Amino acid sequence: MKAYIFPGQGAQFTGMGQDLYNSSEEARNLFHKANDILGFDISKIMFEGSAEDLKETKVTQPAIFLHSVILSKVLGESFQPDMVAGHSLGEFSALVANGTLEFEDALKLVHKRALAMQKACEINPSTMAAVLGLADEVVEEVCKSIDGIVVPANYNCPGQLVISGTREAVEKACEAMKEKGAKRALLLPVGGAFHSPLMEPAKEELAKAIESTKFSTPKCPVYQNVTTTAVSDPQEIKNNLIKQLTAPVKWTQTMIQMLADGATDFTEVGPGKVLQGLLRKVDRHVKAESISGL
Repeated sequence: MKAYIFPGQGAQFTGMGQDLYNSSEEARNLFHKANDILGFDISKIMFEGSAEDLKETKVTQPAIFLHSVILSKVLGESFQPDMVAGHSLGEFSALVANGTLEFEDALKLVHKRALAMQKACEINPSTMAAVLGLADEVVEEVCKSIDGIVVPANYNCPGQLVISGTREAVEKACEAMKEKGAKRALLLPVGGAFHSPLMEPAKEELAKAIESTKFSTPKCPVYQNVTTTAVSDPQEIKNNLIKQLTAPVKWTQTMIQMLADGATDFTEVGPGKVLQGLLRKVDRHVKAESISGL
């Protein structure tokens, strides 16, 4: 069975999507449509912007979404998923790929999500940190033992977990992780505590937009970050997408479930090869490739 997976924030790079724009009329039309919907020239920032420009949440999220979705659309007949999944933001790309969301509706939701998350970051100064070389259970125990808000945010692969919370609590947790034997516990250059209770203001804002958007029955199931299981019911997909903002991304568990459900062939669609690398940490024998351009 063919599984397609879509990257999230952090995969961006200057020049992303330019080859698609240059070689496909369909891609050009979609980029122009995106510029109109967003109200600014995102294609110019994607093609020519600095790493600093691209790092801004309100730019990063739609940029990665556009790269992934436009690429999946120009692949044409060869794009035939049996199952899809996306890492955090990538879940929106996955939902366009399997027919749950229309391109325009999904882009509007991604834009709203990015602005709401940026606002939540400004309300609560916070951060995230990567913890390498500890079992998930140990990281969970340490987070529970710290005063203040710090929680597991991304279960990326065995031995790699990202934590999220207030800066002080995350720094304390990093010290405790090192004492427990973590190879590394380092703060990440991010704008705030994604996938933590501190994203509650963004969740409330996004929930209204998601509830008023049409979600169709998909042509194949999406394995969602919150549940890790195959979901095809539009209302359930909506509920999980809302929960995702304050819940952890269970990516390791999602990949394990997709493999258990018969995935034999994984393709990462969009910028970078991060997910392909994480997948190989789950199963080093799995057949996996990445497509980032034409």
